Amino acid sequence: MVEQPVIGITMGDPAGIGPEIVVKALAEPHIRKIARYIVFGASEQIAYAADLAEIEPFWIGIPHEKLTRDFPAKTAIADYDEYPIPAKLNGSSRVGGEASLQYCIDAIAAARHKLIDAVVTAPISKTSWKMAGAKWPGHTELLAEKCKSPRKAMMFVTPKLKLALATIHEALFEVRHKFTIGCVFEPIDLLNDALKKYFGCEKPHIGVAALNPHAGEDGQFGDEEQRVISPAILLAQEVGINCSGPYPADTLFLRAVKGEFDGVVAMYHDQGMIPVKLVGFDEAVNVTIGLPIIRTSPAHGTAFDIAGTNSATPASMIAAIETAVQMASVAKASKKKLKTERKK
Repeated sequence: MVEQPVIGITMGDPAGIGPEIVVKALAEPHIRKIARYIVFGASEQIAYAADLAEIEPFWIGIPHEKLTRDFPAKTAIADYDEYPIPAKLNGSSRVGGEASLQYCIDAIAAARHKLIDAVVTAPISKTSWKMAGAKWPGHTELLAEKCKSPRKAMMFVTPKLKLALATIHEALFEVRHKFTIGCVFEPIDLLNDALKKYFGCEKPHIGVAALNPHAGEDGQFGDEEQRVISPAILLAQEVGINCSGPYPADTLFLRAVKGEFDGVVAMYHDQGMIPVKLVGFDEAVNVTIGLPIIRTSPAHGTAFDIAGTNSATPASMIAAIETAVQMASVAKASKKKLKTERKK
């Protein structure tokens, strides 16, 4: 049991479906067999979600201040009882933001100090974080700052499609002001590394999406393909990355789903998220690449409208946990192999 990875899971916003999908996912026998788990959250909300789902408690509780890797169980709740979370909390709130933010901050610190091998984050409300005074718009930005990572990208994994985003949480009309060769090259480079390191692709073929309709039609519908995207692709090719494009986005994702590409780089948030959720809504996993720690997450939101109704599916959370376990196991095996080679 000691050799199994220890996965940290943040509960997410207390008013969302986080407690429900966490407890339902961890109640799955095959999930409990592949790792040990620490949930950063509130025992009361977890217990309430379990009661609604008629799931018998299978965890122990520990104070979050006394977090240790060697807890005497397969699953533990690192409890944050200092947050006065009401029994009925509807929608975004300051206390929900404060609590869910602290869960994340502590889980990141635990991963950096090797108390856990990966972080899986349940959905948060960006509005709640803003109400709590957070300076980060979402998980990705928080992770990058806390891990001191100048390079990062959002990657999404489904059984049929893997992709990374060039720009993340930007207003669509603001993308043009941050659209540089570097912001396109970076996700190509990080996606290539992640596909090789964690997903078994020795030499990934990456397709790069255009920004404009018909890939700009030689500048008729915008020059970003010629001015930004093509130079970024050339730079990636010069360092040995097998990538090509820019391809019109209206056909690229279909080609990737059919197996022509191992991964895709999309230029902006919804350009990538629409195909991801179309082909794998219940199985999509968000992976932050470029960090010194492993972080995965379901690719859906808090679903405030169904929270507390016992109707949320844990499929994406299960996929996020499975992906985190896979990545942590691969990383551990790689370190072991490197240590053995050094001894020789």
